[in-house]
Amino acid sequence: MANYHKFRRSSIRLQQWDYGWAAAYFVTICTKDRRHYFGYIADQRMHLSNAGVVAELLWHEIKNHAKDVSLGPFVVMPNHVHGIIILQEDHPISTQNHHASPGQQRYQNPGKNTLSSMIGGYKSAVSRHCNRLGINFAWQRGFYERIIRDKRAFLQISQYILNNPANWTKDRLR
Repeated sequence: MANYHKFRRSSIRLQQWDYGWAAAYFVTICTKDRRHYFGYIADQRMHLSNAGVVAELLWHEIKNHAKDVSLGPFVVMPNHVHGIIILQEDHPISTQNHHASPGQQRYQNPGKNTLSSMIGGYKSAVSRHCNRLGINFAWQRGFYERIIRDKRAFLQISQYILNNPANWTKDRLR
């Protein structure tokens, strides 16, 4: 019998959490092999390449393609982007059963208002636009996220995002 799970990657997402639930999410999306597709840092400021301009412009479009979403601080770095995506409290998914089993939760919100579908749409749009413009570019598979639990964490993460270009020399994603 074949081992069907041999090439399956395990998820880094919380199994008990539906990523369509109302919350603020800190997201990091990296370029393939951490190549510096988006530009460079000089004098503690980010200087965007054409791919970086596309990534920045299309980030702000996320709120136009999903319901009850707002965007917090965001920055494009040479090889990754950081941003905060906020699914609003009046988001219809927030009324769903938070006590469902992990297996049930995975299928409660299969629509386009999940964090994964928003990030997937963003990554696809950036890739498509770069390809049309003849810009060499590729994303790393997946993305990193962190659920922001309270206002203090939101403020700390916001400062981290805004200060990221100035702290580039200390960045572990460099």
